[in-house]
Amino acid sequence: MNRSMSSRVRRAAAALFMLGVASVYAAQPTLRVGIDAESYPPFFSKDSTGKWKGWEIDVLDAACGKLNVRCELSDIAWDGLIPALQNRKIDVIWSSMTITGERQKAIDFSRAYYESPTVFVGAKSDRRRIDCAVPATFKDRVIGVEAGTNFSAFLDARFKRDAQIKAFDKFDNALADLVSGRVDYVQEAKGLFTAFLSSRDGKDFEVKATCGDNPVLGLGIGAGVRQGDALRGRLSTVIAQLQQDGTWDAITARYPNLKGTIEKGR
Repeated sequence: MNRSMSSRVRRAAAALFMLGVASVYAAQPTLRVGIDAESYPPFFSKDSTGKWKGWEIDVLDAACGKLNVRCELSDIAWDGLIPALQNRKIDVIWSSMTITGERQKAIDFSRAYYESPTVFVGAKSDRRRIDCAVPATFKDRVIGVEAGTNFSAFLDARFKRDAQIKAFDKFDNALADLVSGRVDYVQEAKGLFTAFLSSRDGKDFEVKATCGDNPVLGLGIGAGVRQGDALRGRLSTVIAQLQQDGTWDAITARYPNLKGTIEKGR
């Protein structure tokens, strides 16, 4: 084979390869995934190039691989996630959304892909003994919480008579007020405090109380889908596989700061 023909063969082979790759992508369905526009490291945040990264992104990638779909992420303000799903702008919510009875009136959920206990974080220097089951132990204290969450609903239902509840548009803003002393405690899932408690700003803070199971606090973190969508069952099957075949554990091992803060969903 002469050099000219060899070059043409190589170009043809490369073209066929690229055509094959394009065909694979064309044949692979796209799953439109909604995620909160606000970052929650180490679960999900954007790197310097604007690409999403984190534990939750890694689990999502593994789930999409098992589903044989190409997942396309769209960042949406928290309050807009469920409306975006209902209006078919996205196919699934994958954004540390807690499964609650109230949300189940609007959307369906897969089985939980992780659980994390609800905690109160406050200053290490604060010697008051607080108990999530006894709201009176929070008397005259200020509790920060992200608005529009199950945590906010829980505090409004049980703590308003004893403590001042201060709702924030962003979790980071609640933490900023905690550091500055404008709130005494912040309530959230334990896993979401991971980055803060390991940071310079969080070195003087700790978990002060842990809440037991409560219907308002939810049934773990699941993927949200439209009511009646068969995707719910497919996602639940895949999530169970990831939890059983070692994938969930392998991904979690890459994030040592999460040890003791999350567990497999039920």
